[in-house]
Amino acid sequence: MTQDASHQPYGTPEVPRVAVRGEARIEVDPEIARIGITVSARGTDRRTALEDLTRRNATVLDLIKSYGDPVEKLETGAFSITPELTRHGRGERVRAYHGRVHLTAELNDFTTLGELTTRLADLELTQVDGPWWALRPTSPAHGQARRQAVLEAVQRAREYAEALGARLAALVELADLGAENAIALTATAPGGMMRSMAYGTAEEAGAPPLDLEPQRQTVFAQVNARFTMTPPQL
Repeated sequence: MTQDASHQPYGTPEVPRVAVRGEARIEVDPEIARIGITVSARGTDRRTALEDLTRRNATVLDLIKSYGDPVEKLETGAFSITPELTRHGRGERVRAYHGRVHLTAELNDFTTLGELTTRLADLELTQVDGPWWALRPTSPAHGQARRQAVLEAVQRAREYAEALGARLAALVELADLGAENAIALTATAPGGMMRSMAYGTAEEAGAPPLDLEPQRQTVFAQVNARFTMTPPQL
């Protein structure tokens, strides 16, 4: 009993197979940018440090929210109040308390990003990290890269077949190498790191907005493809 050639992994002399890999790498402008904000406070007792931290955190949240739609996401991360110990004789005592709140903001308007970043860095005991540029998971760039990878696989297989005096007959298999791990499809270049701490006061003149140059993102896709072809002319 013979097995259908389409179910045989390596084909037959009558129905040979060709296996290829298609790859695509495209560069596109980022769609969003993320920044990290760390709000700090220090007090001689826990209550003072906590009240100061609460006030500064509220100021930062109000400032970010005032920008409206350009801010797509605002999240509060870690919060801590930590005692600073100092030696006193043979023992230790609390010298001060340090408080910190970590926030993350995601923006889609990079002009707004430069202005907001500068205003945040101009606040007391406020540190800004970032920006980190990125594409949305639903970005059309991912589909564009996948389509290009498939087209390259077909073209490569066709060239192999033509080199043998044959032609492609049918697609047997198309496998996305990133099917088990979507991150493998996108190689996002890390954004440049910007760190700043400011101890300014409200009376001081505001700093000019930062002119941030968005970092282009690289999107990568790979597919494995198997085709059957007509018998070669050897």
